[in-house]
Order: sequence, then structure tokens, then C-alpha cells
Amino acid sequence: SKNETGGGEGVEVLKNEPYQKDGESGQYTHKIYHLQSKVPPYVKVLAPEGALTMHEKAWNAYPYCRTVITNEYMKDDFQIKIETWHKPDLGTQENVHKLDPEIWKNVEVVHINIGDRQQVLAKDYKPDEDPAKFKSVKTGRGPLGPDWKKMLAQQTDCPHMCAYKLVTVRFKWWGLQGKLENFIQKQERRLFTNFHRQLFCWLDRWVELTMDDIRRMEDETKKELDEMRHKDPDRKS
Repeated sequence: SKNETGGGEGVEVLKNEPYQKDGESGQYTHKIYHLQSKVPPYVKVLAPEGALTMHEKAWNAYPYCRTVITNEYMKDDFQIKIETWHKPDLGTQENVHKLDPEIWKNVEVVHINIGDRQQVLAKDYKPDEDPAKFKSVKTGRGPLGPDWKKMLAQQTDCPHMCAYKLVTVRFKWWGLQGKLENFIQKQERRLFTNFHRQLFCWLDRWVELTMDDIRRMEDETKKELDEMRHKDPDRKS
């Protein structure tokens, strides 16, 4: 977020607070992504007001989490919904989200293996974020070899978890709908792959953090993002 923020653009955190609703409780966040500099100049000229502003609302009620991304200009014609169930297994369950059978039969199931470098684009690969090379000093976990899942299944004393993510995309724009929905799905897969590889390799940075530590870091990050967003990127300090 910090790398993408400055000069009135980037990430703006509106809310980060506990919530309770319909028997569900957790942490609610609302972020705005200002994307003006992330598109070609001609797009900025042609894009209507609000077209380059995205809203992300997330409800983290672990083990269930839900994130909804919308666009001010497209309103109900655009939505990305990501629902996640965290289960203490190795990805062996089917239809965790309890979808109707008629819907489930059309769902594409993609297995992401964070230890497989072949699932990472060449431009995204970072040697220091490769689970096949990383070994945790604090926990002794890693590196992840080709058969790491089979080995993990035999280690009953080692905690493990699978994040089952259901990504639903709606993009109603005649002539572009199918192509852009497929593009968004591919980008989400890329995001999940890179993020979880990084998460494993950053294990020693977060494994001892408490929730109080995390909330304090979130507050500090929000302040930094607000300052950076209002700072002129061309001004010399």
C-alpha cells in the first residue's frame, strides 16, 4: 500500500473497527483505492468521474472472511466478491461454501501450491519470497519441497490450514464482459499465489505478534498512508 500511495492517490483507509451483525463478529475495514496514475493517459481523459475509484469493504470473522470490491461509476454493474473459509486440512474438501449444485458444477476449482515456482510469473518471482528456499528460524518450518503436502499430512504435530477462496466477478459491459471477468479471475489467482508465498516467507516477522501488535501496526500504517496520499510526489524533501 505504501509503495502505491502519494500525490493524492493510492490507498485510503476509511474504517478499521470491530463489528457485530447477524450473529457474526469480527473486524470491518473500508478502503478506497485511487487509481488515476495506474492507467494510461488516454484512459484518464476518457474515464468518467468515479471510474478510477474502487471501494473495498471487508468483514474478517475468522475462520470466515468476506471482501467486496465495487466501483463508484459502474455501481451495481461491477463487483468482485471474495469469500474465504479457513479449514484445518490440506484442501481436500469440496464445495466448502455450500453452493447450490447447479452453481457448483460451473465453478472452476484452482489448486494453488505456494511451493511450486512454476505457478509464479517470471516477473513476480523473488528469491527471498520463495517457500522452496525459505527456512524459518523461529519455527523450523520450510523449505517446502515437491512433496511438502504429503510430508505435512504425516506430521500431526505441525499446524496447517487451507484457505478456500470463492471469487465471484460481475462486470456488465457489452462486448467486454467475458474478457474482463476472465482477466480479473486470473489477476486474483496471481494475487493469491504471490501473497501466500510472501506470507509463508515472512513467517518469522509475524508469528509472535499479538492482536494488539497488529492493531497498533494498522493504526500506524493508516496514518502513514494518509500523510503520503496528501504529499506532492514531485516535491523534494
